[in-house]
Amino acid sequence: MDNNNFKLISTDEGVAINNKEFFLTISDLALSEGVDIVETINILNSDSLTEEELLESSEKFNKDNNIEGTYISQNFKDISLFENSYKDFDVLTFFSNDVILEEFSQGLKVANSPCGFEEAEINISHIVYINKVLSPKTLLKLYKIIISIKSQFFESLRLPLHIKNIINKDDFCVLASKIDPNTFNEDNVYNNSVDMGNIEYDDLGMEFSEFKTLIEDAIIISCEDVIEKLELSFGILDYFVSEGILIGDLVEAGFELCEGIEVTDELKDKLYQQILKSLTDINVIALLMAAIRTEEDFSNGRLREVDVSEDPAYLYTDEVLGMAISNQIAGTKAIFNFTRYDKAKPGIIYGLGPMVDDIFAGLIAGSMSKIFEE
Repeated sequence: MDNNNFKLISTDEGVAINNKEFFLTISDLALSEGVDIVETINILNSDSLTEEELLESSEKFNKDNNIEGTYISQNFKDISLFENSYKDFDVLTFFSNDVILEEFSQGLKVANSPCGFEEAEINISHIVYINKVLSPKTLLKLYKIIISIKSQFFESLRLPLHIKNIINKDDFCVLASKIDPNTFNEDNVYNNSVDMGNIEYDDLGMEFSEFKTLIEDAIIISCEDVIEKLELSFGILDYFVSEGILIGDLVEAGFELCEGIEVTDELKDKLYQQILKSLTDINVIALLMAAIRTEEDFSNGRLREVDVSEDPAYLYTDEVLGMAISNQIAGTKAIFNFTRYDKAKPGIIYGLGPMVDDIFAGLIAGSMSKIFEE
């Protein structure tokens, strides 16, 4: 923020953006009226706080950092931030993350969280400062645009469900504009005597659609930057977790149809390792993801021509994919094994959706065939 009146204060306790000439803000901060005229925007480094606790923490933070005047505040856990500057506005991006990538086996990784996925969060928040005198009406329109484009961005990523559910559980958004120092001053702000209707705004001189596009692009870039900084990526095991599938469940299902052999721990471990090996094959991954993505679209009613609520008999593409997976892992003989697993649907396979039940049957059938050929 290239302005002599701005002061960015960053400590272990939080971040404050102070402006001697005041901000006009639209925000969803916990300590805010929604539309505010303030000198300072406070983001405190803290887990969840009650409104009273946040007020006390804000007062202490301001006192410790010699910040005076009006303010709005929000708590945000484990603050990290960066700034992107543009011609007429700046974007401050705050982010925190409870998810890490862990080595699983055979080069496979899985996203995990030390605090568990019920408590985990990935939060990405924004303070956008616009170097124009804009009306509250225009600021509100831009605020809604920021919220919408951010939501659309994360929806477009088609993240595993358990990851999607922890994205932006406790995020915030602040849209702030400059104000006309001839109209806003310390006296009339503190006396609550600002006449918002008798101000000459920059709205009329602004090409709104063009500015809207610039804001949207900036928010998308910000979110992409966060994902890159956090090194967030998701693999086939993460989509298994999203489906409620554990490798151990597949192993148990695999041996349910075995007759005439002793199922030892050594044999179970052999199948376990073979399934993992199968999941490093790009062709197996592609076939699995084709079914998982299709299942998601079907179950969410994204194609009006398709109704899979009762697993229609004329839908056989799932079997084609299942056979292709078993064939890719262990050749033609595995296709016959697939037929047995597809019909019986043992263990975890029973009750899965119409597309994904057969691909897991194919994965098990192919892997079972592979371990018994060796």
